[in-house]
Amino acid sequence: MRARLERWLTGLWYEGRRTGWMPVLIGLSRLYGWGLGWRRRTSAFALPVPVLVVGNLTAGGTGKTPLTLALAQALRARGWHPGILSRGYGGRHSTPMEVTSVSSPEEVGDEPVLMAGRLLAPVWVGRARAAAGQALLRTHPDVDVLLCDDGLQHRALMRSVEVVVVDGGRGWGNGRLLPAGPLREPLSRLAQVDAIVVNQGSDPDTPPRFSLEGSYAMRLRASEWVHVQHPERRVPWTYFQGQNCIGVAGIGNPERFFSQLDRWGIQVQRYPFPDHHPYRRTDLPADLRNPVLMTEKDAIKWRRLGLDDAWYLPLEALVDTALIDHLATLLTSKEPHG
Repeated sequence: MRARLERWLTGLWYEGRRTGWMPVLIGLSRLYGWGLGWRRRTSAFALPVPVLVVGNLTAGGTGKTPLTLALAQALRARGWHPGILSRGYGGRHSTPMEVTSVSSPEEVGDEPVLMAGRLLAPVWVGRARAAAGQALLRTHPDVDVLLCDDGLQHRALMRSVEVVVVDGGRGWGNGRLLPAGPLREPLSRLAQVDAIVVNQGSDPDTPPRFSLEGSYAMRLRASEWVHVQHPERRVPWTYFQGQNCIGVAGIGNPERFFSQLDRWGIQVQRYPFPDHHPYRRTDLPADLRNPVLMTEKDAIKWRRLGLDDAWYLPLEALVDTALIDHLATLLTSKEPHG
């Protein structure tokens, strides 16, 4: 049911599909916008270190997690000691907790486990990010900057720097607020953020359909496939070219992953799922005759489900050096705000 609803909304928001429900959806969008105005009046808590929020204006995935990891790595190279905060969407946790590479994604969410596995920074989750930030800083007193993976709309935590990521293939869709469109906040919000990053995907030969003057570019680089059960087994990204495979994607925009496989010459039987889908072995046929290819986020959950021939594709975000220069300067000079 959820998957069908997401496909219907995608067609409405991004493909110009028409519906008789639009007047109702627009009315709901107005109520949603009123609620945003009320939330802006929420008091915010200030942590003792700079906070950099990586978020988006649209519902669904845009590349926030790869960018957060790239920024953590770049700041480390410049002498900072970053920590990472996440809500841990989809997890059962109710209090702040630290995440490791062997944490349960059902407990803390899939993306935090992915980030913790990169060993770039301590990762904590919490529905109240201020409380999670306090717990992280008590446990890791050397941390001198916090990166929030998502949280642009989380007004309870003051931030020093805000970065918005937008999908270069989708842009802002029809430009309407939820649920008539994909926007979590109106586009006027862009005037208040410190940087806009356009995710141009992983194919350098395919220019983004969406561009924005004054924005920074981000590319996603893939190098090799990693076995889901045995990560020491790796093959080049070209290994599955010309083969028939099963593609699994439970991310904000599954079509981005499937289209990339098509461009690489991989014949894919597609299995799209909603973002953060709680996988079960029965989500795929019992008799699998072909390799299963998936994103790294999906692999976090499939790791415990016993697939013998399953592979995931780690992605590294490549960002402009100018973006790092800009953000590092702001982190040392800009006052936090709500």
